[in-house]
Amino acid sequence: MQRNYWPTTQRQAADPTVLGMDPEKLSELEPVIKSEYSNINGMVVVRNGSIAYERYYNGYGPDDAHHVTSVTKSILSALFGIAIDNGYIKSVDQKVLDFFPEYVPDASDRLKREITIRHLLTMTAPYPFEDWHEPLDKLCVQPDWVEYTLDILGQKGKLGVFKYSTAGAHLLSAIITRITGQSAREFANEHLFKPIGMKDIPDHEMKSFGFDDLFGTNVKGWVKDPQGHSTGGWGLTLIPRDMARFGLLYLNNGLWDNKQIISGTWIAESTSINPNNYGYLWWLREEDGVFAYLAMGDGGNVICCIPEQDLVVAIASAFIMNPRDRWTLIKEWIIPALV
Repeated sequence: MQRNYWPTTQRQAADPTVLGMDPEKLSELEPVIKSEYSNINGMVVVRNGSIAYERYYNGYGPDDAHHVTSVTKSILSALFGIAIDNGYIKSVDQKVLDFFPEYVPDASDRLKREITIRHLLTMTAPYPFEDWHEPLDKLCVQPDWVEYTLDILGQKGKLGVFKYSTAGAHLLSAIITRITGQSAREFANEHLFKPIGMKDIPDHEMKSFGFDDLFGTNVKGWVKDPQGHSTGGWGLTLIPRDMARFGLLYLNNGLWDNKQIISGTWIAESTSINPNNYGYLWWLREEDGVFAYLAMGDGGNVICCIPEQDLVVAIASAFIMNPRDRWTLIKEWIIPALV
């Protein structure tokens, strides 16, 4: 789609009516958020490229970065598209072990040799844990997270069956470093964040690897493992406007101000609906005639893209257990505001 405005250096808000949204319906959002979604700290709604709605809560403002948890995974997906565009990787069907030649699996471990980048991106690699019961606490106490993940990769389970793994996403971050010589944070700053006007993510020194430093109140910049790899599955901090910028880049098929940041082919592949409703580290949803793809993280951090409506909803939240589903909020209050 053609745009004559890009929020590279500054935001542009417009009257919701001009953007095809009902301001009265949008005004009903605030009391609903305060009463039913009280851990939301910031929300930015972008329609037709401009901000139609922006609010902050609980003492936060537009310049406050939030730990976006597993939204980090979708950022990593974009980095792989850029790496393929730049010739660092031939294809997503390259074998994972090709990038770790020093790692020698047991001769009997044939399954591990068959796992590809595509399997990691689509969460279809086998692991020894039960689905949705990944022992992240065990990963975080390892002296070498990458070696640990390679060890458990391919154990039990079946290749091609969906099993969500944050450790697998971390392995993808290590591959980015292997092929580019940069951490995912450095690569993202240069090839993704800076070109579209997102804030530079600073290098944050890890003082320890306890809960607060890895997941909680001490998370700043982009968390890294003991070897310096940026965490692939969580640990990135973003401001809500930059979350919305990233979503807008995807809505525009990777084009930003006449420059192709990510190929449109990669974005189409990443967000193509499938039986698992999961693309390349993006959640996919088709409901009541609405197709959306979402970067989603614990606590209710979301970047929701609805391409047919040229709509991005970015929500930054404080971590709580079992937050209300953000899709319910979007479906019941934001989509109905579209004129």
